[in-house]
Amino acid sequence: MGRLTTHVLDTASGKPAAGMKVDLHRWGEHGWKLVKKIITNDDGRADEPLLQGEECVVGHYRLMFKVGEYFQKAGSADAKKFLDHVPIDFTIADAEAHYHVPLLCSPWAYSTYRGS
Repeated sequence: MGRLTTHVLDTASGKPAAGMKVDLHRWGEHGWKLVKKIITNDDGRADEPLLQGEECVVGHYRLMFKVGEYFQKAGSADAKKFLDHVPIDFTIADAEAHYHVPLLCSPWAYSTYRGS
C-alpha cells in the first residue's frame, strides 16, 4: 500500500520541529490544489500518513513547510529574516511505494532527501 509521510527536524536546536504547519498540494490541470494541512506532533511528524492507499496516486506534489512561523513561535531572533516558506516539489512515480520526505531546517538553511 502506497503512502506519503514526512517529518521535520529543527537543526538550530537539534530537536524535532513540533508544531510546524505543513500543507500538501497536488499538481492538476488548474495548477496546485491543496490536498491536506497538518501540524507536526511533538516528534516533528504527522500523526498519520499524508496520503495512503487509494489517496496515493502517481503525480506531482508539493509540501509547503511554514518554517518562518515555526521559528517565530520558537522565539528565534532570526525568524523570517531569510526563510519563511519552504516548498519541496517531488513526484510520486509508484503509487504502491512509501515516499518519506523529511525536512531538516534552521532559519537560514534547509535540506531534504527521500527517506525510508
